[in-house]
Amino acid sequence: MADVNKLVFSIVKFLKDQTTQECLSEDAIESLEVAIQCLESAYSIDTQDESHIAKYQVQRNLLDIFNSQISSEPESEFSTLSLHEPTPEERDEAEKLKNEGNNFMKEEKFSDALECYSQAIKLDNKNSVYYCNRAAAYSKLNKNVQAIEDCERALNIDPQYSKAYGRMGIAYTALMDHESARECYRKALELDPTNQSYQNNLEISEQKLKEAAMQAGFNMGPMGMGNMDFSQMLNNPALMNMAQSMMQNPNMQQMMANFMSAMSGGGAGGPGGAGGPGGVGGVGDQPGPGGPGGPPPGMNNILEVGQQLAQQMEQTNPELVAQLRSQFGRGGPPSDSPQEQQNGNEKQPPN
Repeated sequence: MADVNKLVFSIVKFLKDQTTQECLSEDAIESLEVAIQCLESAYSIDTQDESHIAKYQVQRNLLDIFNSQISSEPESEFSTLSLHEPTPEERDEAEKLKNEGNNFMKEEKFSDALECYSQAIKLDNKNSVYYCNRAAAYSKLNKNVQAIEDCERALNIDPQYSKAYGRMGIAYTALMDHESARECYRKALELDPTNQSYQNNLEISEQKLKEAAMQAGFNMGPMGMGNMDFSQMLNNPALMNMAQSMMQNPNMQQMMANFMSAMSGGGAGGPGGAGGPGGVGGVGDQPGPGGPGGPPPGMNNILEVGQQLAQQMEQTNPELVAQLRSQFGRGGPPSDSPQEQQNGNEKQPPN
């Protein structure tokens, strides 16, 4: 009730100040006086009592607090609007609740830990550790947005709190926002350069961003090859030897002719010969999709011929194809998943 009484005391003081304003009518002043009497009676508050003044009066009145709040940028909850200054007893009780929450975290009772940290914050909302620990509990419960908010509250209190940046990075990673996660890990490392966990997680987030950029590149351009460095490919002797060997193969020559026909919409023939009635995929005298009078070749035809080319390349030199896939970012699944990243950073216990 101490916090409530402080708030009521401040409201009553504000209303009494308003009764002295000349801009108010007599009826309005009378209404304010009734409200004052009701509040004083309901909460046993007396703004003239010296003991109540010493116990409940805050340094600034409500109007000053309100003006300072709306003139600044939006902040998290429990910011400058807070009227509560914890007593030594409340700080001790909050610390006990925090330790109890830490024990629940070790036992993987994350909901219980969350409740303990929340109770600690109610007693002492100026302790950055409580918010950061609650963020860890939120992350374990997959409530990552709330985890980020708590990390921001912790950093509002202590801008040099590296663990808050680290835990915020975990939450952003779980939300697949690797760019924000990378920035968090960078800031965490600036504050704690020797922390190997932050370094590992930074490298993982950077790798995720590279993979995303490369995937976007593969999805651009014809046949998904918009991100390939063709100059590097042309300077690869093994690849060029394989290409020369393949082009001497009559079947490969026919497939290349079909592929170029599909790309240009021309009529490279099927079994009927180039320029015959059979287009790409044409059989005998049956016009194919690319033959005269037929519709232009579709993407399926191009992909089919491309797949045939790829199969022929893999049969000719499978080791070289595997090397190319690895070189251009298709060498298999990434070695670190977001969950592994979280586990790596959570080696740091709650404070």
